[in-house]
Amino acid sequence: MSATSSSLPMPSTGTTTPATYEEATYTRQSRLGQVVRGSLIALVLIFFLVPIVYLTLVSFTPQPEVLSGQIIPSRIAWENWPNAFDSVQVTLFLRNSIIVAALSAFVTMAIGVPATYAMVRFRTGGSFLRSAVLSSYVAPPIVAVIPLFFLLKTTSLIDTLPGLALVHALANLPVAIWLLDSFVREIPVDLEEASWVDGNGRFGTLLRIVLPLLTPGLVAVAIICIILSYNEFLFALVMTYRPETQTLPVGIALFQGDRLVQFGQMAAASLTGMIPIYLVALFFQRGLVRGLTMGAVK
Repeated sequence: MSATSSSLPMPSTGTTTPATYEEATYTRQSRLGQVVRGSLIALVLIFFLVPIVYLTLVSFTPQPEVLSGQIIPSRIAWENWPNAFDSVQVTLFLRNSIIVAALSAFVTMAIGVPATYAMVRFRTGGSFLRSAVLSSYVAPPIVAVIPLFFLLKTTSLIDTLPGLALVHALANLPVAIWLLDSFVREIPVDLEEASWVDGNGRFGTLLRIVLPLLTPGLVAVAIICIILSYNEFLFALVMTYRPETQTLPVGIALFQGDRLVQFGQMAAASLTGMIPIYLVALFFQRGLVRGLTMGAVK
């Protein structure tokens, strides 16, 4: 009798063991964390996508409905797109913007990399030079318009793509030096000292040792300089006069007439101008993220 009773299963009391309670608590917390993360990601996506969606809607909205503030068009105004390219030379302005952005980024990196390396490793100019270079970016760009205008006019570079690219390169140089500073500091000095022992000079060490290690940072900084030059408006407006040398931001401003702004056509041209930058960011996405992460984590 006792053997039979001992083999019977004990009835459940309905109580939860400490291990089961901890697992349930952890599950609820993980679900709550997933909900919070999902909500934050959704908010970020909405923040960045709403302007693009609204710009797309405006590009397909008739002009009277845009002026009345109607968000959803009653009909799709397909004519805004061909009219935008007919009234303004969008493709020419887009080509000029790409050329100026690429050329200015190349000049900025060609000057910024050795300058940053000299200031970080050899303390060239001391703290004064670094402060002077970085503080120049704080000043409003309008301050430098007149000196740069006469500089380009004296050198016969006014109203030319190389002249505008040079201005953009000089304007973006403080940003490049500021961003490259952290990348250069992360490179171990022992590698450079070993290169010096092997007979490489400072310039040879920069080319053979430092530049390969700086590749992720160079990609990230170059893309940022391209974006800054591509979106610049003030210098492009003052330094260029002809459609053959004007960039896309100046060309988009031409949709504003004396009494009327062609918002639909302007939105179509703006969306067209966004495509190259999005393609660059998408194509170099891995290098951009890697470079920015490497420069942020020390």
